[in-house]
Amino acid sequence: MKMNVRTRITKQPPLSQRLAARGLDSLTLLILPAVIFLLALFIYPFLYGLWLSLEPKTGGTFSNYQHFFSDPFLYGTITTTLWLAVPVTLLNLALAVPVALRVRHMRRQRLLTTILVVPITLGTVLVAEGLLNYLGPQGWFNRILLTLGLVSAPVRLIHNYWGVFLSLLITGFPFTFLLTLSYLTGIDPALEKASATLGAGARERFRHILLPLILPGLAITFCLSFVQAFAVFPSAVLLGAPAGPTRVISIAAYTAAFEEYDYSLASAIAMVMGIVQLAIVALVLGVRGLFYRGSTAGGKG
Repeated sequence: MKMNVRTRITKQPPLSQRLAARGLDSLTLLILPAVIFLLALFIYPFLYGLWLSLEPKTGGTFSNYQHFFSDPFLYGTITTTLWLAVPVTLLNLALAVPVALRVRHMRRQRLLTTILVVPITLGTVLVAEGLLNYLGPQGWFNRILLTLGLVSAPVRLIHNYWGVFLSLLITGFPFTFLLTLSYLTGIDPALEKASATLGAGARERFRHILLPLILPGLAITFCLSFVQAFAVFPSAVLLGAPAGPTRVISIAAYTAAFEEYDYSLASAIAMVMGIVQLAIVALVLGVRGLFYRGSTAGGKG
């Protein structure tokens, strides 16, 4: 009996094989740097910010949140930010889809794609500075309009809503375009050719073939573009009116942290900002589940 027990013990596989059978092998360890990076730069700051938001200077645990939602000057920044982020994101999608449809059939696709993504390489601050010079009262845009006699006075396009809107549109379009192009190029061209053979026109092919296939991808593109636009800060400061119609929620958090030196309130505002973004993203992803999510590639029947 003792010999049988010892034999069974010695015949057990090595620890590495047992861990590999459970999915823990050397390849799995490659995710450790990513996990550490995520914990250090995202999870820990989030948890620390949440804890800090619950430690107000005065009052109870949720005093910062009560103060935020009881002050129209603060909670109004949510509506202001949404009024900027949502229209910009929708317009970027509306522009990116037809442009991507045209570009994917062009021979010099790489060259045109490179030209279209140049604004994203410049950065938000540089684009805002350029718009200040171009759209200002003495900028080229107004000078051309005045020279042609189209207007009698310079058009005010900076230090208001439209200045921030245009900046977000210029910097956000390349990102939206690249994502949309990647989804469109992943669709098997045989699907369009088959529908064209059956007599479907360009509009019918887009409506019944392409659009249902790219809608899940457009939902993801909307979420990423929306989060990028919702976090607007440099454009709202340089091209908008930070104390007026373009006082977005990021400016409110900055003011609380670096002008009022109330880091607890600033953390609470940042938490509210994150909750609003997560709510919109969750809503869009929930609707995305109603769309087609199968393969867009063709195959032999």
